[in-house]
Amino acid sequence: MTVDNGMEFASHAKLQKKIATPIFFAEGRNPWQRGSNENTNGLLRQFFPKKTDFAAHSSAQLSWAVELLNNRPRKCLEHLTIEMPR
Repeated sequence: MTVDNGMEFASHAKLQKKIATPIFFAEGRNPWQRGSNENTNGLLRQFFPKKTDFAAHSSAQLSWAVELLNNRPRKCLEHLTIEMPR
């Protein structure tokens, strides 16, 4: 997972361990590293405003947002959804 350097990822080490996925930070002044990241951040802002403390939300609330975003049809996938393994 590649994320930006926002405060919402201050606890990235705990998140990385919990989801068993490596987390990388995009380098400044390299926008090509975070095109998808910037788009996803915009989509997340529909659910959680900037500077949201994700620890203040239940795992059910976070899972709900993730589920909606993962099942959103994507133009780059010919309007299919991302298949996430369970």
